[in-house]
Formats: sequence, structure tokens, C-alpha cells
Amino acid sequence: MSRIGKQPVPIPSGVDVSVEGTRVTVKGPRGTLEQGFHREIRILKDDGSIRVERPDDEGFHRALHGLTRTLIANMVEGVTRGFEKRLEIVGVGYRAALRGQDLELSVGYSHPVAFPRPDGIEFEVPAATRIVVRGNDKQQVGEVAANIRKIRKPEPYKGKGIRYEGEHVRKKAGKAAKGAH
Repeated sequence: MSRIGKQPVPIPSGVDVSVEGTRVTVKGPRGTLEQGFHREIRILKDDGSIRVERPDDEGFHRALHGLTRTLIANMVEGVTRGFEKRLEIVGVGYRAALRGQDLELSVGYSHPVAFPRPDGIEFEVPAATRIVVRGNDKQQVGEVAANIRKIRKPEPYKGKGIRYEGEHVRKKAGKAAKGAH
């Protein structure tokens, strides 16, 4: 049973939240986020917080209850602090660089791969083998990071490729280890 949906979402100072039916708009120091939610879930704005209520205890409504509350909390956090995903590049000669606003990756292909910057996302390359993806929308940040990782996924034999910071890549034994009985 989810208890997350029952907790109110506190609205920090400097953040303006407006609720029109099932549409929630959150304005803060980092920008504006807007999202529509399911029509059966009620979103109520109290003084200094937002409450989410469900019509009954049906499983579908309970799931939507927690989801809606978490999505609103992520919107509030996004316009105040923002979100970031860190990627690391492993491999000899593999590197990343910023070309204007876009990302250019040299990851073992015959040509460098250009990754255009989507609206609402910032790239930072603190070192040639590190990439930081920042933005206000948690879902968009995660999706962009996943798409960058998809360009060259970590392979299981040497571990070369693009991975999330702290991600563990399980390595396989090569063919030399098979016949050594």
C-alpha cells in the first residue's frame, strides 16, 4: 500500500503553483513546468502545499495517487534545484567535447557522433571522459542521458563504452577462459 500519495507536497518560497482542473503549472527560479494528470485524481492547493486525493481504494486509483504526487514533487524540485545525470566514458581514445551547445562524442566509430542539445537541457563536460546532463524535467534528463548512453553501450568483455557514473558493468570471461580445463 502506497503512503506516498497521502503526504502533501510542500511549496517552497519563490515557487508559484497553479492548478486548473487536471493541469498543474509550476513556476520557479529555474523556469516553468506544466503537466496534465488523470481526471479522476483531485489535486488541491492549500496554503503552502499541494494535496492529492483519490476517489476510492481501487488498485488503479492507488497507483495513480502515488504517481501523481511524485510527479508534482519532481516538478517542484525541478524548478528549484533541477536534476542531473552523470555519465562516464571508458575506452582508449574515447572522449566527449562540447561543440557550441551540442555534444560531440568520439567513441570508436569512424567519425565523431554529434548529439544535438534538446531544449531545456544543458551539457557540461568537466573532463574528456565525463558528461553531465542537467535540466528541470526529471523525465527529460533521464531520457537524454539514456540516449547518450545508447550511442555506445558498455560492452561486457572490456567494459568499453558510455555508462552512468557508478554503474557496475558485469564482465564476461573471454574465449581464452573457456578451453582452459
